[in-house]
Amino acid sequence: MTQHTPALATEAKAHANWWKGAVIYQIYPRSYQDSNGDGIGDLNGITMRLPYIKSLGVDAIWISPFFTSPMKDFGYDVSDYCDVDPMFGQLADFDALIAAAHQLGLKVMIDLVLSHTSNQHPWFQESIQDKTNDKADWYVWADPKPDGTPPNNWLSIFGGPAWHWHGGREQYYLHNFLASQPDLNFHTPAVQDALLDTTRFWLDRGVDGFRLDTINFYFADAQLRDNPALPPEKRNATIAPSVNPYNHQEHLYSKNQPENIAFLKRFRALLDEYPGRAAVGEVGDAQLGLEILGEYTEGDDRIHMCYAFEFLSAERLTATRVVDTLNRLDKHAPTGWACWAFSNHDVQRHVTRWNLTPAAKRLYITMLMSLRGSACLYQGEELGLPEADVAFEDLQDPYGIEFWPEFKGRDGCRTPMVWEQSNQNGGFSDGHPWLPVSHDHLNRSVAAQEADPSTALHHYRRAIGFRRTHPALTQGEHTELKAQGDVLSFIRSDGPQTIFCAFNMSDTPSTIDMPEGDWQPIGAELGVTGPASDGKLHLGPWQPCFALSLNEGR
Repeated sequence: MTQHTPALATEAKAHANWWKGAVIYQIYPRSYQDSNGDGIGDLNGITMRLPYIKSLGVDAIWISPFFTSPMKDFGYDVSDYCDVDPMFGQLADFDALIAAAHQLGLKVMIDLVLSHTSNQHPWFQESIQDKTNDKADWYVWADPKPDGTPPNNWLSIFGGPAWHWHGGREQYYLHNFLASQPDLNFHTPAVQDALLDTTRFWLDRGVDGFRLDTINFYFADAQLRDNPALPPEKRNATIAPSVNPYNHQEHLYSKNQPENIAFLKRFRALLDEYPGRAAVGEVGDAQLGLEILGEYTEGDDRIHMCYAFEFLSAERLTATRVVDTLNRLDKHAPTGWACWAFSNHDVQRHVTRWNLTPAAKRLYITMLMSLRGSACLYQGEELGLPEADVAFEDLQDPYGIEFWPEFKGRDGCRTPMVWEQSNQNGGFSDGHPWLPVSHDHLNRSVAAQEADPSTALHHYRRAIGFRRTHPALTQGEHTELKAQGDVLSFIRSDGPQTIFCAFNMSDTPSTIDMPEGDWQPIGAELGVTGPASDGKLHLGPWQPCFALSLNEGR
């Protein structure tokens, strides 16, 4: 037995590091599959569709919140961390989902919303009673200024002050989002303990990891100091629209506090009690995203990986911007790990955001599958779905309702998944969907694309499969990052495998020099071209190149 110990240790390490380079498929449960005809997606619906998800070749699913909630922010306002909201099913349904996913070899990550709760959570209902109860300091309470105004100038992402007056306590409470989402006070040790207990509850049920919502919002400045103004030239918000005054502040004190590191170490220590568990943190900061990513993922005692918002912004992704982002990541997170995404439930779908042609869509996912880091794909992205046009009278998102018409909210990326063309609901539900199914999406349904190998769905499968079969692309290093005009290029290497990657991110042909060495083209299924005999690489519009080094010792 002893002679096999190194091999077993290597296998155990690989199992524990499944997240590193993983492709994670995000599911917005309200909109994925309705199994009972009430017009709202549910856990049993997700279980029904797991074979489809497995067919994509992804490693894991991330399910957005399904906990008990009054749904003022569609599950991101939790009233019971340890139960399933009845609209999504019950705990037994979640257990069945876990078992089915694991049988298919899929990991399951769930969304933990730790920075705030619903105002209907029992903790908050106790906290509001008076200033001396057991949970009086579980939320961020503060006295008004002498003139009765809020204690400082902090603003809510959803509009207006981040403080709400409570007459019973004659104090304000902090809410970085809706007034019905009071912020927990992480300076109180009992709050941290309670949240770690809820985390353990889900670990014991078999989850493989967590997506941590607004991970940099956990702590607020203990002194509640005013945020300074943010110069106009630095206002580059990704999710909060330009019409929102939230973007006029540098959020120096309302988030990103240094005390957060100690809590993240406690969280990681808990996860390490369960081998093979992992977490990805959402860093909500348009100015300091990569710096925070570096802080939070440094070493092996904090969060496994984070994603910032660099590739979720409205500004189109160019070769220069990718190189700049990756170089800054190397600077700020030399030992950290990023998780990249182009779309999610909070931003306009990237096909619309960047006005991508079919060829550009294929090139972008091919490039994403080649980057150092892990990757999150958002449901429907694999179908090339554009943003849905949702009329004002159909809006559900409080964010969009508040800032309409300058900002139409997040409902356009949250409309139901389209499975088939047999009815106006796209196979999502037999009932009336909570958001209308986009008619523009029906011709892009799963069933319609399955029959045509040239569709986006099949290209996603090919790109994901190509990544999975090349270790250099999943966990390898990247070097020689270059932007030559519209062409992005870099080298990925892992042990003996070295791959040169290039992407023409434009609709005009481009030519660049190949690196020195003996290179063999690979990835024919992705429409690649190879180096010419003169050492040049001639790339057509939106064309990639992958070339494997044949040089010994590289």
